[in-house]
Amino acid sequence: MKTAPVLKEALRLFFPLAAAHGALWPVLWVIVDAYDLPLATSIPSSQWHAHEMLFGTYGMALAGFLASAVPEWTDTNPTRSRALVMFALLWLPGRIVGVVGWDALSLFAGLTDMVFYCALLVVIIRPMIARRTTNHLSFVFWLSAFVFAEAGIRIAWFLGEYELSARFIDAALSIFVVFFSLSAARISVVVINLALDPTGASSPYRPHPGRRHAASAMVSAYIVLSLLLPHSLVPGWIALAAGAAFFDRLAEWFIGRAVLKPEVLTLAVANMFGGLGFLALGAARLGADVPALAGLHLLGVGTLGLAVIAVFIVAGLRHTGRDLVALPWQAYVSIGLVAASAVLRVLPEFGFVPEFYGAHHAASAILWSAAFAIWLQGFVPFLVRPGLADGACR
Repeated sequence: MKTAPVLKEALRLFFPLAAAHGALWPVLWVIVDAYDLPLATSIPSSQWHAHEMLFGTYGMALAGFLASAVPEWTDTNPTRSRALVMFALLWLPGRIVGVVGWDALSLFAGLTDMVFYCALLVVIIRPMIARRTTNHLSFVFWLSAFVFAEAGIRIAWFLGEYELSARFIDAALSIFVVFFSLSAARISVVVINLALDPTGASSPYRPHPGRRHAASAMVSAYIVLSLLLPHSLVPGWIALAAGAAFFDRLAEWFIGRAVLKPEVLTLAVANMFGGLGFLALGAARLGADVPALAGLHLLGVGTLGLAVIAVFIVAGLRHTGRDLVALPWQAYVSIGLVAASAVLRVLPEFGFVPEFYGAHHAASAILWSAAFAIWLQGFVPFLVRPGLADGACR
């Protein structure tokens, strides 16, 4: 039986599912429920929201990226057809439970989520075993850490230890920032070289080897120390170092006018948000009058939101045989809306336009949802039809 185009590789199915979740869930939470989840009797609604963004929207985006990229990097056959449908069915129960904050089914949802991510581990480990390579073990390690954070959140919720669950959620957010850093070290090389030479005939850009993983290393130290020494000043200093590493990495984008191309600029701005977010977290931990929540939103909405939409755009075009020379108008609008959502979400928390405080939640959520809805409108037709050619984003 012929495989439908949408089931030929993970990103064709998983990216639209992740975008649909990102478009619908925030509107339901903020506009319909006004943050008061109907079945959340003890677990804080704010933790449900953060969890669903990380393990719902971003988690499915990560699954689409890894389940497509690792087979491509190892030149092995990707997971496809019915296996992808089974993956999606494992992911769905947690999202249904999460949208209403169904405390009583939290452990069940956690179990299905962990099975989903453990199955993803198998999907990315198998090609590495087949090719006898260890080049991509960092993704295996951090995906395992992501599963560990999910287990910690669910167990802490079950025990009523909400301060502990908040630490695990913050750890999961930072783990995702590490994923961004590791992925950007690969993706930005391709994207920047194509921006400098759209023909792909040459590779004029080479990243600085010492700069590629400094940010990841600092964030890794921050995760461990924040979990083990939550009341110490040490994680604050490490957060400042992580912020500095992200700003140092901005030098990777000093490539002249080509940096203004949206697919290049989006990754650079995501990196900038990472630096700002960790500087804010570090300052807050060291006692400065800076809201730690704003730092978390800089990372969660700014860094990860822009990173995910950039991957959606680049992979959505390259893996359907299209180039990055002329992006669809939906790409420009979705990038702008995610950036605006991030800025609008944090400005009142930093004391700017204080009269807008409170209303900024709904406004930011609307912009965020619109960004993913517009991406869906523009890119789903590419993903559900046969590709123009065998695209690649190596």
